[in-house]
Formats: sequence, C-alpha cells, structure tokens
Amino acid sequence: MKLIPRRLLPSTSALVTLDAVARLGSFSAAANELNLTQGAISRQIQSLEEQLGTQLFLRNGRGVIPTQRGENFHKSIQAALTLIQDASLEAITGAKDNALNIAILPTFGTRWLLPRISSFVAAHPHINLNFATRIGQFDFDVEQLDAAIHIGKPNWPRASCTFLMDETVAPVCSPAFLAANKILSDADLASFPLIQMKSRPFAWEHWFASAGIEATPHAAMSFEQFMNVAQACIAGLGIALMPLFLIGPELESGQLVLASHHTVKSQSSYYLVAPDNRQTSRPRAAFSQWLLKEAKNFAAAESE
Repeated sequence: MKLIPRRLLPSTSALVTLDAVARLGSFSAAANELNLTQGAISRQIQSLEEQLGTQLFLRNGRGVIPTQRGENFHKSIQAALTLIQDASLEAITGAKDNALNIAILPTFGTRWLLPRISSFVAAHPHINLNFATRIGQFDFDVEQLDAAIHIGKPNWPRASCTFLMDETVAPVCSPAFLAANKILSDADLASFPLIQMKSRPFAWEHWFASAGIEATPHAAMSFEQFMNVAQACIAGLGIALMPLFLIGPELESGQLVLASHHTVKSQSSYYLVAPDNRQTSRPRAAFSQWLLKEAKNFAAAESE
C-alpha cells in the first residue's frame, strides 16, 4: 500500500466527532451523543480543520452548519465510517467469512431450490445464506453477490458458468380455455393467443419447429416471471410454454392442463454462475458441490 501523508489520515475519533456535529447541527448535541464535553468536541473539530487546512463548519448563535467543503467531506467519511464499522464487526464475528450471497430466479428459487435448501443448512449450519432475486445478467461487484443461478446460455461476461440442468417445456392452458377452444392438432395452437416470457422471445418458434410445423407465432402478451405467465394461463388468457417441473402443483390441482402432449427441451439451461475475479470461498465451494449433486439427482429422477 502506498504511504499516505498523515495529514490526509485524520483520527477515527475526529471523524466520528465531525459526523455527529454535521448530523446534529451543534457541538452540545454531539457532546451528549458521544458522552464528551462541549469543549472536547470543539477542540476535535478545530484540530481536524487545522489538519485539513480548511474550514468545515460555520458557527452561528443557534449552532453550526457545514461549509460546502465540510458537507462534501462529511458525505464521504460517512461511507468510510460504515466500511470501518462493518469490517470491525466482521473481524469480531467472522460473519463475512461465513456469508454467501446468492442471486436466484424467483420461480426456480421458490419451486425448486428452497424446498431442498434445508439439507444444505443442516450440513453447513455455520454458513449464512443471503438470497437476492435477480432476473438476467448483472455486475457481481456492483451487486455484492458471490454467485447466481442463471437461466439461458453460458455466456456471462467475466464469469464462469457451471451447467446444472436442462428443462422440458410444454404448452399449457386452463381447463376452461381448452374446453372453449377446439385444438385438433398442434398446428392449431398458432391461431390462439400465445403467452411468452420476455427473456425467451423465440421459445414458441422453437416449439413449432421441433414439431415440424411451419408457423409464425405472435405473442398476445409477455411477462418477466413464470408465475405471472402461469396466472395469465389460469385466468384463461391464452396458452403458454411452461417448464413442467416448475408448475407441478398447478398441473396436479388441475388449474393448468396440457394444450398439447408435444414437449421439447428448452433452448435455455440452468447454470451456476460465479465471477472470475474472485477466489472460490469455502461457503461458495460447499454450496456449489451441494447444488451440483442436487441437480444431478433431480435429472436422474426426471429421466426414470
């Protein structure tokens, strides 16, 4: 680390004092909060101003207000104080070493991952799992996430994608929609309202092509989440291509039925994604090993 001149490194106590004065607007209020005398607060601020060579506060009869430089400096050191506080807490508790922040897909997380996660927690009770819902690609550094479960292609920039599983999709609709509309062949589906995921604009084209049908499907509506697609189908708004393993409850209850028995492997697959610029932590390694095993067991059960 490059040597930093001492005048650019004020003491932590001086920075805490400045933060209190800037927030509360008076030396006396800051003194009460920090359990110091008003004179001690005044000396801390005066010493800090001398060290930085600039005036940080304007004194008036009712208290103090930050100068423009003082206000800018306060905003910057607030972030620094938070980082110091968090780092100290992590050093004391070891929380960061045991934390794993994972981005999950909404429906996949609810329907597939979370029903299985208890076995991971039981095997690794010391790991603190933090889940965030994300759809699509994002910057791992900006989002402060360690890994993600992704649906699509293995083309995430500056990240490694580990294959988890494929999915099988089929056209589904509500029983009422099926009863009200005669579907004599798979080709007939092209004439009905088709619902799609925004992230999969060519899914219907792929399905018709796999069935040997020449059609130019036009989506009646599109959604970002599978559960919204499912609800639109249940409401009788049209037919949607859905991953069968994510709508088991709706199929079992009869809320959704197959509009065709022609199924196809989706062009998208599920991947565990991790940034390339970080070493694999022990929590991430443990989660990756567990997740790959669960995915392998699931795929084997689906093929039986």
